[in-house]
Amino acid sequence: MSLTLVEIIWWIGAAWVTYVYAGYPLVLGLLGLLARVRVRTQDDYLPSVSVLIAARNEEKDIGWKIRETLAWDYPPGQLEVLVASDASEDRTDEIVRSFRDPRVRLVRMERRGGKVRALNRLAELARGEILFFTDANAHIPPGCLRRMVRHFADPRVGCVTGMTRSGQQSETGAIGQGAGIYFRYESLIARLESRLGTVLACDGAIHCLRRELFAPLQPELANDLETPLRVARAGCLTIFEPEGYALEKETESPREEFARRSRIAAQGALALWRYRRALRGLLGWQFLSHKLLRWLTPVPLLMVAISSGLLANRPIFRSALLLQAVFYAAAAVALLQVRQGRRVSPVLAVPFYALLGATATLVGVVQAACGRSFDVWEIAVLSRGAQDAGR
Repeated sequence: MSLTLVEIIWWIGAAWVTYVYAGYPLVLGLLGLLARVRVRTQDDYLPSVSVLIAARNEEKDIGWKIRETLAWDYPPGQLEVLVASDASEDRTDEIVRSFRDPRVRLVRMERRGGKVRALNRLAELARGEILFFTDANAHIPPGCLRRMVRHFADPRVGCVTGMTRSGQQSETGAIGQGAGIYFRYESLIARLESRLGTVLACDGAIHCLRRELFAPLQPELANDLETPLRVARAGCLTIFEPEGYALEKETESPREEFARRSRIAAQGALALWRYRRALRGLLGWQFLSHKLLRWLTPVPLLMVAISSGLLANRPIFRSALLLQAVFYAAAAVALLQVRQGRRVSPVLAVPFYALLGATATLVGVVQAACGRSFDVWEIAVLSRGAQDAGR
């Protein structure tokens, strides 16, 4: 029995979406059983660490961030905190200077250059054996650093990443609840990739790198994607530490979240293009599966939607069309509730966040293809000032 063109389009779209979100982790799990990398950890391995924080108008958060970092469960003499103020126009510089601890150092950048340029400058000045990258609004529990650096006792390990969790949600909860489920799924993927030693992306709020592997990052690329690529090219492993996590307040503005997700995708797509010659074998398959095909998810969703409508005279496709209608209607209701300032249930928040993210990433890829770069961008204002996140 031959398939019509419309049926072929439906099956390709359905297979695409299924593979990206279910097939990829399944194959990762099977590969992990066959070729798992065993990393030697050492709990008393305590190398010197330089904590690097790029800050742009972070007066709401930089004070508690520095105090929290200095209080980590780590030998004081082995820790330094470097803050780059990216031409801040508020009290960020004043707050950092108020710390009399010799381990804290402020680097003022008179001309705004963006987060990556700020991190590059800090890395030049860092004295630690390990560079620890984090954000000014990220709460990190006291014991996380120890849990992460213990992996560097194995000389094959070049980078260790944790993952961000939602630390505080507003009453509406649409972005926060959707993001919480998204991060749990990404945590599963990171665990599976870590078994192969090839975690594809670091978390910008919590990851660390051997200092000798650092080279100036390209400002227009996503540093949390560029770093693992460089580590892999150097023949080293990138590992995920499940007990290393940061707590951040999620923005409840769909507009801010859309802009953030599209920027990340645009920077990632550009990194994919710049490093395309290095994407071979396992790493190439991971990038295709975990990044590129997922960034383009609206394409198969549209394929399935249109073909389901054209084939709605048949029960299986009519059922598929009904399920899609329910999914999109739930997302639309969630958006309406957000606009009205009403609380959104998790049942509605998940499709809303999934569609927002899928659309934003496709827009980001298109922006990158059109030549737009994001070496400088505005922070998500509503995600700042989360002094009580996670406490």
